[in-house]
Amino acid sequence: MRPYLDKAVPESWRAAEAFAASVGQNAEERGLTRAELELINVRISQMNACGFCLDLHSRQARQAGVPQQKLDLLAAWREAGVFSEREEALLAVAEAGTRLPQSEELRADLVAAQQVLGDDVLAAAEWATVSINAFNRISILSEHPVRARDADGKVIRLRATE
Repeated sequence: MRPYLDKAVPESWRAAEAFAASVGQNAEERGLTRAELELINVRISQMNACGFCLDLHSRQARQAGVPQQKLDLLAAWREAGVFSEREEALLAVAEAGTRLPQSEELRADLVAAQQVLGDDVLAAAEWATVSINAFNRISILSEHPVRARDADGKVIRLRATE
């Protein structure tokens, strides 16, 4: 078992937390809502297959008011027809900043998103994308475990050893 990065080098972890807090605050100051930020976090965590972050941000998205239906359909957001134009633009930014290297299609998505969001919100969404991608990698490399939860979000024990 590899060491958890947050425990092995706590100074870097605190710097990462400060970075994420700054990105979140700046995003909200530029007009992104907590729910929109969590949609970005959940979608990118899906794309990166980061179970720990997906579990965490799905719960935080529900707390921020994201309807369960949108969370259920997030992986198929382009086809679902339940997301607003703004949400679709934000999700396009999230995907373009996560799928590297960028293709012409992803660049076109960013140009289209800029038309919907404007420069400030686009940049804030791009920074949010950078932030959650970093945290996905921290959790994936650390192999942070996902804990089973009940319907209320409380951790449940599956085995006596947990």
